[in-house]
Parts: sequence; C-alpha cells; structure tokens
Amino acid sequence: MCSVNIIIGSQMGSAEYVGEQLAEQLISLGIPTEVHDQPSFNDINQDNTIWLLCTSTYGAGDYPENLLPFIESIKQALDLKGLKFSVIGLGDTSYDTYNLAGRNLEALLLSKGAHCTAQRLELNILDESLPEETALAWLPQWIEINNLKSL
Repeated sequence: MCSVNIIIGSQMGSAEYVGEQLAEQLISLGIPTEVHDQPSFNDINQDNTIWLLCTSTYGAGDYPENLLPFIESIKQALDLKGLKFSVIGLGDTSYDTYNLAGRNLEALLLSKGAHCTAQRLELNILDESLPEETALAWLPQWIEINNLKSL
C-alpha cells in the first residue's frame, strides 16, 4: 500500500495547519500518512509513497525558512525519477510573487526527474473560504487520482 508523506514549508503557520488537517483526514481514511514540519530530505521515504508538499510563499517569492535545508538537498540530488509528488501552495494574490515557492518547488522536483501526480493546488489566503477547507474539499479527488486505498 502506498503511503503519503506531507512535507510542510510554513513561515507563519498557515501551510502547517493545512498539512495537519489533510493528514488527519488521510489517517481517518486509513491511509498511512506522516507529517514533516521540519523536513530532512534523507529521512523521508521515497519508495512506495507520494510526497504531498504544502508550502507557503514568504517575502518576495521565497521558500519558508524551515524548508530551506530540504530545498538545498533536492538541488544536490542527482536523480529523483522514482519519486511521486503533488504540491499545494498557499499565497496572497495581492503580491506579484503569488505562490512562487510552490511553483518553484514543483519545477525543481520535475527538473530532477520526479513525477507530479496531480495539478498543483494554489490556495489564496484572501479567499472567503479558509485554505484548509478548500484543501479538504480537494483531497478526495487527489486520493482518487493517486489511487490511494484505505486499510
């Protein structure tokens, strides 16, 4: 059975909250899930798993600080061809760097040969609905696309 590793990049806590809500839902469905809020590239399984990367954009399109060592490790990786992943980006559409961290992370993983399993979900924090509500509404479709089965 395929597991899910939720990798969080969060500066102010919004992406962390979204990731935790998704993890709770996945676990309640019997899908093995692990959350990494201080991700270490070498400690996260890459086999028989899907990485669900949930990151905000900080400053002028930057990655959150807790994600920087993880990003550097990806840049050093030679080949991620066996890795499956999806990205959820949180941002504010009033900035011209809206969701740039999520977009850049997806591009980086693709450049290393990883396989993106679903279209990137971009959450605008200015929307009326809460980011975690939008992500939870999106989750069943993501589970189906990735053919995840509960225990």
